[in-house]
Amino acid sequence: MSLVRHPGVNPQCPSCHGADLVVRRDGERARAELCQCVRLPCPRCKGLGMVTAGEAWRAPVQRCTCQRVMARIHAFNESGIPARHADSTLLTFRDTTSSSLTMVKAKVSRYLADYEPGGGDNRGLILYGQVGTGKTHLLAAMVRSLILRRGTRSRFVEFSHLLADLKTGFDHGRGAAALLDPLVHVPVLAIDELGKGRNTEFEAMVVDELVSRRYNAALPILASTNFSPGPATGSMTGNQASADSRPALADRLGDRVYSRLREMCDFVPVKGQDYRETKRRLRRA
Repeated sequence: MSLVRHPGVNPQCPSCHGADLVVRRDGERARAELCQCVRLPCPRCKGLGMVTAGEAWRAPVQRCTCQRVMARIHAFNESGIPARHADSTLLTFRDTTSSSLTMVKAKVSRYLADYEPGGGDNRGLILYGQVGTGKTHLLAAMVRSLILRRGTRSRFVEFSHLLADLKTGFDHGRGAAALLDPLVHVPVLAIDELGKGRNTEFEAMVVDELVSRRYNAALPILASTNFSPGPATGSMTGNQASADSRPALADRLGDRVYSRLREMCDFVPVKGQDYRETKRRLRRA
């Protein structure tokens, strides 16, 4: 889990396995907290939060490792990862014999390994494919890893929930900036169900502002979507009989937003059977 360990962690703990924290479901959100095995106050800084950097006389002081751990826990709890995905990691991504899903998992792992915290050249990643193939699991796993392993603040938002929150804010006299500005400036933004909705002018405005402002700030976007990349088909719904006439992501987002996403992000297909439908069949058997 976290590569930064709390000095008071028990490496042999059966609950956290030496990872110093546990993640549980708390209402609608996943929540991280220090494992009960962690000794407090911190045995390194004695609870002061600062330690000397070396043994020299009047050596400079620096933040204790325990403070870095607590900062990552706070960032995780502010990320918005859904409770259903409290246990979603690359390790818990479903066992499969599918070479396609194995390849996707490898690409996600490579992205996380190559990500440079604070770097200006980090590209985004968009996972696309049919429902039930594990895209949201992978998206949540990426946010979790970026926060806990790389110390990078990240946010997870489900697009339709974001729209609902914005509309509620308008009803209470709040402007869009109060919700959108934190999503624009966070180092990594993950958008689940990109392109989902009724394709209204309001939805188009929200996604255009988010993508355009992050594009101009050179900040990466991670996303999952049920719509494929490629030229617009002219279709706006997915009810056509022919697969060729189903809407593409460009139909749902508009040419300008789609063009910017193509420049900012790599697109990765996620192919496989609907995992939720497979589980339903197994329960009925």
